[in-house]
Parts: sequence; structure tokens; C-alpha cells
Amino acid sequence: MSAVYLLVVLLLPLVSPNFNLQQLMTSVCQQYLGKWYEIEKLPAAFERGKCIEANYAIRKDGTIQVLNSQTSFRTAEGTAVVQDLREPCQTWITPYSPYLVLTTDYTTLSVVYSCTDILRLFHVEYAWILGRSRFLPPETVRYAKNLLISEGIDLFRMKATDQMGCKDY
Repeated sequence: MSAVYLLVVLLLPLVSPNFNLQQLMTSVCQQYLGKWYEIEKLPAAFERGKCIEANYAIRKDGTIQVLNSQTSFRTAEGTAVVQDLREPCQTWITPYSPYLVLTTDYTTLSVVYSCTDILRLFHVEYAWILGRSRFLPPETVRYAKNLLISEGIDLFRMKATDQMGCKDY
């Protein structure tokens, strides 16, 4: 992150009484907003089916609306909030756990990871390979998987999401 950006983040609250840090952080993330298609994932109980996609948008209060949908018109809406000012588009807090964007080029690929402990008895990991189109080239998917492996994430259970025959609305 540039020194100028950091300086603006630190000084703007002192200059402007109407300063909204959350809105500044989400405006930095504008490139990430929009539709992402699920290419592959570690299975999650809350995601079953085909044609899974997520749409990110900024709300008036500066938080990020996350609208997940899949066939049969089943949708789930969530809210993400920027957690780390040093990396505003890399770590988002949801009601469930932090979501870490391990890598993104904003135009083709995003690799997201999350984990949580349930009652300190179970450790659950989630990982998603997302694309701006329903299908990514095999070498792009390989790159994403190698990144997850290099982070120590076990991909034994990773499954491709069925995007065949899906309609865009």
C-alpha cells in the first residue's frame, strides 16, 4: 500500500467531521464488486446445487452486500465489512468468520479462504475459486489450487461447481 494512501486514511478523520472510514475502504474495493461465479470449492453445507454465483455491491452505509444465488432461485444475503485497513480488499468480516482474499486480479480470478472453530471442538475450512465467467481455463484453476496448497490448505475434498446450462439474469 502506498504511503500517500496510508496518510489519507490516517489524516482524513481529523480534517472532516463527516468522514466515514468504512465508505473509504469499500470505495477502494470497487474493482472487486459485481458478479463472481463459483468455479470450485471446499464443500460447505450452506452451498449445494449448481450455477452458484456471488454478487458484491456497496450499501449506502458503506458495508458490502453479498448476495449468493444458485439454481432453483435460492439466494442468501450477507454483509461484509472491511477488517484490515492495511489491506482493505483482502480481509472482510462476515457474520460467520473472516474471509481472506488470497489473490485476485479483479477481472478474471479470485481465490478466497475462510475458517472457523465451532465450540473449540471442530475446525471448519472453506475455500473458493471464483471467476468473472462461469468457466476458467484449466491453467488458471491449477494456479489457484497451487496457491491454496502453498498456504497449507488440503484440497482433497475440493469439488468443481456445475455451471453447465446456467442462465444469466
